[in-house]
Amino acid sequence: MVQISSAKSEIETQATKAAAGFHTDTVTSETISDVEFLFTRAIEFRQETIYFIIVDRFNDGDPSNNPGAHPELYDPTKQKWGKYWGGDLQGIIDKLDYLKNLGVTAIWISPLFEQVEALQFDNAAMHGYWTKDFKRINPRFLATHDDNSLFRCSTFDTLIAGLHERGMKLILDIVCNHSSPDVNGEKGKLYEDGVLIADYYNDVNNWYYHNPEITDWENEEQLLYYEMAGLATFNESNPDYRHYIKTAIKQWLDRGVDALRVDTVKHMPIWFWQEFNSDIQTHKPSVFTFGEWGFSNPNKSSSIKFANESGMSILDFGLCGAIREALAQGLPGGFHLIQDILNLDYLYNTATELITFIDNHDMPRFQSLNPDPALLRLAIAFIMTSRGIPCIYYGTEQYLHNDTNGGNDPYNRPMMEKWDTETELYQDLQLLSKLRRLNPAVSLGSQKQKYITDNVYCYLRSYRDYRCFVAMNKGAATTINVEHTELEDGEYNCIVTKRQIEVKNGKILGLKLAAKELIVLSYLGERVKGKTIVRAQVNGLKTQPGDTVVVIGDCPELGDWNISKAYALEYINENTWFGEIPFNESAGKAICYKYALWRKNQPPLRENLVSRRWILSEQGTVKWRDTWAS
Repeated sequence: MVQISSAKSEIETQATKAAAGFHTDTVTSETISDVEFLFTRAIEFRQETIYFIIVDRFNDGDPSNNPGAHPELYDPTKQKWGKYWGGDLQGIIDKLDYLKNLGVTAIWISPLFEQVEALQFDNAAMHGYWTKDFKRINPRFLATHDDNSLFRCSTFDTLIAGLHERGMKLILDIVCNHSSPDVNGEKGKLYEDGVLIADYYNDVNNWYYHNPEITDWENEEQLLYYEMAGLATFNESNPDYRHYIKTAIKQWLDRGVDALRVDTVKHMPIWFWQEFNSDIQTHKPSVFTFGEWGFSNPNKSSSIKFANESGMSILDFGLCGAIREALAQGLPGGFHLIQDILNLDYLYNTATELITFIDNHDMPRFQSLNPDPALLRLAIAFIMTSRGIPCIYYGTEQYLHNDTNGGNDPYNRPMMEKWDTETELYQDLQLLSKLRRLNPAVSLGSQKQKYITDNVYCYLRSYRDYRCFVAMNKGAATTINVEHTELEDGEYNCIVTKRQIEVKNGKILGLKLAAKELIVLSYLGERVKGKTIVRAQVNGLKTQPGDTVVVIGDCPELGDWNISKAYALEYINENTWFGEIPFNESAGKAICYKYALWRKNQPPLRENLVSRRWILSEQGTVKWRDTWAS
């Protein structure tokens, strides 16, 4: 049996092998030709650990740029929460090693676009959502001598180079729904690299809707076509606007951006996002995109529809709310509230790609709801070991929060003040981020509840022969029996507490959990090896216990149409089967494939379609995302 010991050194040693052993670095244009790269389709983002930064509030690396063109927009006392406080790109560059050491593999930074340079009710656009020019960078984030045109900005080049040299990715926050509100009598003035191209108050080419503000947040027409808080709302039916926004974002991708977070996606029709994502992914097949569908929830069919049909993933507000209710607010039901959300994962086609979080810039920080650091630790551990891609809000590892007005906006955006690498949370994140990259059960696998009460929660992540078992107790000390762990028998070392725990006959009996204790056990299997690895996923097939979904095809790796030799996939949830298929003999060749179902005591059931066709790249990682054809 292969185990992860409690010693961090072993985790770190094993993690250095993760890139080769778990394909952490997917193919790039440097490793294969441009034509072959088109067939890799998408990088794998599920093993990333995201860190979300409000640029202005993270670190002031270059004080000379603080006054800017209009010094009244800057507050050196850091008492006026709506003004700039000095954070910039150099501040992020200076802390890249801190973030790398923390375990961060991708940073999501608030919008960098040039903003309206004026005050509205004593508030500046430090947040980044009042865009003036999508092809220029906010000069307040750059060196004073730097050119803020996207095409000539050296500070941005330095940031991209620093991230990529460290194996880290950049996620750019973009806004396609709106530009700026009325500030000093100007609204929606939009520029293209310094040239005025649209003006809300002189909208001769119909770039904007001219509707009142949203008053009924359940009215779909208002959500899509009315204004949000007075922001000038783009008319996406205008092809000139669509060309402008897509061209701008493609140019950011060409400059090195790896992924996109998209603001206010539910305020634009789904056809726009389907067109946008198709064009963006054709331009850069490796891009990963996720959107902010505000307060999405698996109980809201509209947010499920968006997640499944838009071409992008979404932030998992539903799970966030349940975590906050169970751990921060201590609502009745406890961990059952979280499990109730996870029980609906089958509604999503890509539940394992949802972006999970416990707080962000639009809600009070976790510790403003509950200051107990032990409960914060459990919440972070949950998103780091649960299904989905975890996102940590800047400063969480330093217990950063301000409870003024309950911690609501803008008090959830304090200035980062400490960089202590010895905090318990900092070291937890180091460990758990490495575990995510080392053990694919955590990033790719299924999630099964193994024991649950209001206060105690045990679950298993599994993929192939990899396992990760998590137990957490948010209440007083207790002792439990876990009857069906699905772990191999043997002695395990908890990677967090260093405790040794025995699994016998698949059971953990007499498991003592201290108050607010976390246990993480990991079992490592054999990785999939091949010149080309296809990560195949199929949705839309209702299966029963004992069923197996397989992939058949016209190549030896898929059985040469012999269904008894087909490649078996892994059960993820009721709607999703997934697996990594190694290709050696067929790498670089055109193949045909389809899915089939093995069901006990019944003939195999094959999809009802002419086979799918694919040209495999010669090396690297490929994704197939398919829906069962009945």
